[in-house]
Amino acid sequence: MTSVLETPAGLTRVTPRRTTVGLVAGGLGAYWPQFPDLLPQLQRSARRVSERLSALGDIDVVDVGFISDAQEGAAAAEKLRVTGCDLIVGFLTTYMTASMLVPVAQRSGAPVLLINLQPTEWMDHATFDTGAWLAYCGACPLPEMANAFERAGVDFRSVSGYVEDERAWTRIARWVRAAGVTGALRHGRHGLMGHLYPGMLDVATDLTSVSTQLGGHVEVLEFDDLRVRVEKVTDAETTARMDLARAVFQLDDSVVEEDFAWGARVSVGLDRLVDDFALDSLAYYHRGLDGEQHEKLGAGMILGASLLTARGVPAAGEYELRNSIAMLVMDRLGAGGSFTELQALNFVDDVVEMGHDGPAHLAISANRPLLRGLGVYHGKRGWGVSVEFDVRPGPVTLLGLGQRRDGRFVMVASEGTVVPGPLLRIGNTTSRVDFGCDPGEWTDHWSASGVDHHWALGTGHRAAELKAVAELVGVEFVQV
Repeated sequence: MTSVLETPAGLTRVTPRRTTVGLVAGGLGAYWPQFPDLLPQLQRSARRVSERLSALGDIDVVDVGFISDAQEGAAAAEKLRVTGCDLIVGFLTTYMTASMLVPVAQRSGAPVLLINLQPTEWMDHATFDTGAWLAYCGACPLPEMANAFERAGVDFRSVSGYVEDERAWTRIARWVRAAGVTGALRHGRHGLMGHLYPGMLDVATDLTSVSTQLGGHVEVLEFDDLRVRVEKVTDAETTARMDLARAVFQLDDSVVEEDFAWGARVSVGLDRLVDDFALDSLAYYHRGLDGEQHEKLGAGMILGASLLTARGVPAAGEYELRNSIAMLVMDRLGAGGSFTELQALNFVDDVVEMGHDGPAHLAISANRPLLRGLGVYHGKRGWGVSVEFDVRPGPVTLLGLGQRRDGRFVMVASEGTVVPGPLLRIGNTTSRVDFGCDPGEWTDHWSASGVDHHWALGTGHRAAELKAVAELVGVEFVQV
């Protein structure tokens, strides 16, 4: 789906994979000779649904046409099976038997959304005959489909309304967006570079659990993979990256030119690393010792990681793989998704202050982001430049990807509002978030949810979309 965020000038956003939606419409063939005007009317509705699906964003609609019996349903199932759909939409135009759609649901391997959209808001009872009524009878087979899908072990979801019902299309679009995110996860390549931050037990992730629960692949990288690429960056490329950074960021007087140049050089190397390994996200950490090369690389990551995140390749520090994946989910929903943790509570203004010392999603900054020079990184070795900004005021959503004691992932979300007010000027992406309750109570509930101590902060209220993503992926969803 197309992002609703504007990528900062000078940066080229990556092209996410397109969402593929299969569409099959149908009705009971026994009706066609009985009511000659019925099929053409239903086919017009099916064409309109196809048009509206295609208009939802960057999606490809595979329309296999109109089916009238179980044999045609089986043929449609085979067509959709080979297309690799992220979502299959079954349009119940009138009554149809479950035998027509169960093969579609079973063979495709994709989640199925059944839609019951009658032609208009209501029937004109005084003038309608049986044929006219049957065009409004898409609700009739819905319980039958639900029962058959349950017995077949196929998850069930539906949207009912009428063809031009904007409320219904809002819900349909939500499922399509969720399917796009699940497709991004299923095909995703997540880089994991360096090693675990010592002692962070919550951050440790079994790499197999990512592939088995979310899909995709985790590419294990060494900091040497970055080192050899940074060593090949030319002075001209470094200067060009510094010019780009000056266009994107406001540079604070604390920025040391040498540190700025090093961050720019690492940024160019990071871009090559991402391209060479075809990464969709990246998590990293390296402690280093006594100013050696790997320590310098780790300290020089924030500028390049922030630029990558703004382009649609989320990067998270402290080896937080599940957080970089959460950031990817938020980015693909068009919400941004910035690396975030708790910082402090304000019991006067009733806000929770949260953020991180980078990297950050520049597209959701309230103002032009600031590049600040830091002589020391708290809790990490090295020094250099860090990103500072506040997320733009308005509704926001947090998304964390936690893990239960049995290894199952849980998506944890909470909706709040970023409000203006005083912020620390320490090279962090601090935001003041009002959750409409006592900040201490919210913090207790959030911490008890199973979330890690990092999460993605994105714009807009997205809990309904995230719940849909969780259902399609098959993981638990908790809203705080």
